[in-house]
Amino acid sequence: MKGNGRRPNVLVFFTDQQRWDSCGCYGNPMGLTPNLDAMADRGTRLERCFTVQPVCGPARACLVTGRYATETGCFRNAIALPERFPTTARAFHGAGWFAGYIGKWHLANAKCEGQTLGRQEPVPPARRGGFEDYWLAADVLEFFSAPYRLRLMDGDGRTVERPGYRVDAQTDLVLEFLETRARKRDQPFFLTASYLEPHFQNDVDEYVAPNGYAERMAKNPYVPEDLKALGGSSAHHLPGYYGCVKSLDENLGRVLSYLSKSGMDNDTVVLFCTDHGCHFKTRNGEYKRSCHESSIRVPAVFQGPGFDRGGIIPDLTCLLDWPATLLDSAGLSPLPQQRGRSILPLLSGKRDDWPHEVFVQISESQVGRAVRTDRWKFGVNAPGKNGWKVPSSDSYVEQYLYDLEKDPYELDNLAGSEGTRGIARELASALRRRMKEAGETEPVISLA
Repeated sequence: MKGNGRRPNVLVFFTDQQRWDSCGCYGNPMGLTPNLDAMADRGTRLERCFTVQPVCGPARACLVTGRYATETGCFRNAIALPERFPTTARAFHGAGWFAGYIGKWHLANAKCEGQTLGRQEPVPPARRGGFEDYWLAADVLEFFSAPYRLRLMDGDGRTVERPGYRVDAQTDLVLEFLETRARKRDQPFFLTASYLEPHFQNDVDEYVAPNGYAERMAKNPYVPEDLKALGGSSAHHLPGYYGCVKSLDENLGRVLSYLSKSGMDNDTVVLFCTDHGCHFKTRNGEYKRSCHESSIRVPAVFQGPGFDRGGIIPDLTCLLDWPATLLDSAGLSPLPQQRGRSILPLLSGKRDDWPHEVFVQISESQVGRAVRTDRWKFGVNAPGKNGWKVPSSDSYVEQYLYDLEKDPYELDNLAGSEGTRGIARELASALRRRMKEAGETEPVISLA
């Protein structure tokens, strides 16, 4: 076991659609995230971390299985996670941890588009990914609840409602869980607290912050350079978005404070993370589903045994590394055929065989793929393929090429530029290799 030798508790504080640069420890100057910043100072922050699928359901499938979305079959939203896959929850539960889940699930085949607010079936036990001991969730939380009306379903399918702002109300439930487990120290827990915010509320297409928060944020909002240049919906939506971020951090602070006061903080690994980012309708007609940094770069911070005083990890890491790391931190074996790697060796300087690129699959808006290296971003799509209907293609065309050293906000697309053909060929080769490693058919990639 890591740390003091005891089996650690593991808590994942999981947000939805949160940009990496919404956090102070990643450079946001607005003071939105003092609790996360303190967590980063105490623990370990992944400086350059990326989702491997910038849309809700697929990213969650990757998180719970440690495999790419095309491997699980959950390549887009509204596809249920197959029951046969090993998951982190099954691994922890099987090793004696009390496995619990609170919040948004989005892996039981419920649809978002066109759904009536409030209508949703309970997630059957077989579709809960191994969270067998405690369940208080809704498959598509944005359609089962409202910003001031939290509604979840318990393990028996009964609706549980709590008043107040949704993030506060959900954290109340998380704290109730922790209070119960604090009285049962002989059994460690594995809890995922999955929040909807700062994701938009679908039925009104607004980022709904607590009352008064958006007004405060509107006085002097930080506007990242990509949004300054491209605009999108950011002028209208950033204040509410930042208000949601502020609320999430306040509630993270409540959770961390309870762990400290109860004496569990030194025995609990905490991971703060999100599923993907948000480009505010600058790259296509919605908010994510693209290969750009605003969509795929995400915050990820660990604290607790094995991670305290770990500092900043500069290496390229990805969402698939999180489940591998959590299992390793608890002394458990990797999941069968998991794709990610534990970051714990990086904390001791062992990085000789660490990958030098991140592979990303993109669906729904297109059938797309991308590879991100230290300096370059190379993205392709499959013209004529419907990203809602097919998971992959046997042929792709170069769509994006960015020099991130000279163009960190991806405003100058070099695809087709004569001076970068050699780079494009190298990146296309790397992308084909990564696709094949992920179980896809090695495709033909045509350069622009």
